[in-house]
Amino acid sequence: MLRGDDRPGPELLGDLVEAHRRAAGGSARFTQTGDPVPLPADARLAIYRTCQEALTNVRKHAPGAAVDVSLCWNADTAVLTIDDRDSSIGPRQAPGAGYGLTGMAERAELLGGQLTAGPTATGFRVELTVPLAHVSPQAVAR
Repeated sequence: MLRGDDRPGPELLGDLVEAHRRAAGGSARFTQTGDPVPLPADARLAIYRTCQEALTNVRKHAPGAAVDVSLCWNADTAVLTIDDRDSSIGPRQAPGAGYGLTGMAERAELLGGQLTAGPTATGFRVELTVPLAHVSPQAVAR
């Protein structure tokens, strides 16, 4: 799974969110809008790993918080958003002890994309934008 076309991708996000729900015991929901397109292996993996790391951070920093994960396929981008909310703890600061957010941002930059992360009024949001313009048939993992 480290190389080649067997890397996890967007098609497994629903399973990842369900596993988070079972492990965390809180509400977790996945929605997808737009028409999915085939992605290169590195973009597929970036979407999956960003969601995985963000859900891990929720369990670590806001156990039991409700989580909404969405993947929106636009004409020129795929946007993954992970929002956690727990009104009992209010807004949080960005976690600072690990390299998770840094690694997610570096992965996004390598794709020509962008990662934003920060507190919201009721929790924390991680958003990954992956450009689709660079996707060519030769680069697509099947």
